[in-house]
Amino acid sequence: MTYKLEVDLHTHTLASDHAFSTIHDYVREAPKRGIRLFANTDHGPDMEDAPHRWHFVNSLTFPRVADGVGILRGIESNIKDLQGNIDIDESIRSSLDIILTGFHTPVFAPRDIDSNTEAMRNVIMSGKVHVVTHPGNVNFPIHIEEIVKTAARENVALEINNSSFLYSRKASYANCHKIAELAKKYDTPISVGSDAHNAWDLGRFDKAKALITDVDYPAERVINNTVDSLFAYLATKGIDIADEFEF
Repeated sequence: MTYKLEVDLHTHTLASDHAFSTIHDYVREAPKRGIRLFANTDHGPDMEDAPHRWHFVNSLTFPRVADGVGILRGIESNIKDLQGNIDIDESIRSSLDIILTGFHTPVFAPRDIDSNTEAMRNVIMSGKVHVVTHPGNVNFPIHIEEIVKTAARENVALEINNSSFLYSRKASYANCHKIAELAKKYDTPISVGSDAHNAWDLGRFDKAKALITDVDYPAERVINNTVDSLFAYLATKGIDIADEFEF
């Protein structure tokens, strides 16, 4: 199985106070790490130290390509409630190329497995998100097979988050492995994300790549395996932007 992983869809800048790098830092580091395109996905505005909503609206000022590196305008939004609502409005949404979402304790405190599953299932079914971040988080137990089947039906990618095996959520490996196994079974799209909070972690996929290799997950179903596969996935969501990028 050949994984190129040319795109990193999950990065944070110092606009989120617990991260440390700028957009320029990421652009500079990307070629060193084989990254042709990355998404800036700072935390949604309901997070404790998130940037103001204008940060996301103003991402329209990003160039499509800087020094040969493509930049996607994105967000890691927060699941807010059991109904699957997230913390962005239409003005934010219309400014962005890609919308990630996930559980974060300051916004949605961990609940029982049925409640966590209900909230994640509803956000997947909402049609408002493209990637669910760190769904294997051991602190937010879910009915994994139900979520994987729902994501397959709705064509929403589930993330295998490399940071979960390095810095936080370290007990999540078994859950992530099961997600990958079932994603292969049900043909659910997967995203491999670094969840970089500094530019040195951009494109750091080693642990996540080893996991999907172990289950022999098909490379063509990893939405960020290549620039072309990412643009093809976004096009299925009505986001047809490939022609805006000249590498």
